[in-house]
Amino acid sequence: MDDRELQEWVEQISLTSFGRPFAHQARFNRRLRSTGGRYFTKSHDIEISWIQWETFGHDEIEKIIKHELCHYHLHILKRGYQHRDHDFKNLLMQVGGTRFCSSLPQAPKPQVYKYRLECVNCKTEYYRKRKMDLRKFACGKCRGKLKSYTLDLQAPS
Repeated sequence: MDDRELQEWVEQISLTSFGRPFAHQARFNRRLRSTGGRYFTKSHDIEISWIQWETFGHDEIEKIIKHELCHYHLHILKRGYQHRDHDFKNLLMQVGGTRFCSSLPQAPKPQVYKYRLECVNCKTEYYRKRKMDLRKFACGKCRGKLKSYTLDLQAPS
């Protein structure tokens, strides 16, 4: 799907679900990750997350489009278009939009530690990413002195 097809789809959803035309631009944004879409109050344009389209497909994007069209139509009508507004919540329920988009699956990043601290007394180990001034800190268990070692590997699980 490209921006032209998205534009036609948004216009069609606007007419069928809202009974009003969508007279501005709709486009995909490949950088949107934390949100499914955006509505711009100044230009009245709508952007939809390409990553959401690739990950979840047609049904999820249709709900996101309805969500953004709720913002659009309410703003045009000078009614409460923000998430907290009663008008927005009611219209969203009527058209079957989604309040929140689905979360994208993310591969967890392995924690890379550079330093291993060891208590001289009780041998408790601590892992740190940054270098610390060991004169200012002590062991959390026995208040003993700490000794630092530099690591070239990832911390144990």
